[in-house]
Amino acid sequence: MRRTVWGMLAALFLIIATGCTVTTEDPAYVPPAPLQPMEQLEKAPLADAKTFSSGDDVLSFITADRTVACSLTSARGEHLNLPYEQNRYSDAANNKLPIVPVAYCELATYPALQLDDTKGDCAGTHLGYLGGVALLTPDNARYGECRSGVTPMEAAFGPKGSKTGPLAQLPVLADGQNLERNGLRCSAYNDGVACGNVSAGVGFFVSPKRYELIQGPAKTSHPPQSEGQKTP
Repeated sequence: MRRTVWGMLAALFLIIATGCTVTTEDPAYVPPAPLQPMEQLEKAPLADAKTFSSGDDVLSFITADRTVACSLTSARGEHLNLPYEQNRYSDAANNKLPIVPVAYCELATYPALQLDDTKGDCAGTHLGYLGGVALLTPDNARYGECRSGVTPMEAAFGPKGSKTGPLAQLPVLADGQNLERNGLRCSAYNDGVACGNVSAGVGFFVSPKRYELIQGPAKTSHPPQSEGQKTP
């Protein structure tokens, strides 16, 4: 009995001396709801942009779960400056087009488009207007694009993805961190990515399960979309 008492006293002394505390989970605790996308972009800390620079004034990243990859970059018309995909951004024929800062994201699996977000017939090209990508300019946000087949992100990290290639080499933006370039921000949070122009109140949130378009205080914000995932 004496040994047991001395053992208990020794353990108590050790806890006091080392400053250790014993914590228990509160079954009634409810974690706070995630911030709204524009609040997240305004309040979250900025990460060091140098870590995500891929040259040519482009910041690129992928989420830790490899579901979303994004670039804060530039566009000339419909041509995006993306370091991990072939593009015509630098073609001499496009030099006359104005350079616009943009944020562009691709998803490995993604929600289907709402009918209101489908943009025409792709100018008679017979391509489909498909989900899986989101584009932000300083004054507009959209989800979907004209294309045939899968996105490079689907090809790399979709259900039948190769898990290899340039996208697999992108640095990870930690959950809760922000990146900023030319007035546009992107943040990895809430199982997806939010990108926006905070000063204009324009942005989007994308994740494998839903998307949301935010078109500024003078326009009607698109409600969150939560239909099933889309994979070819």
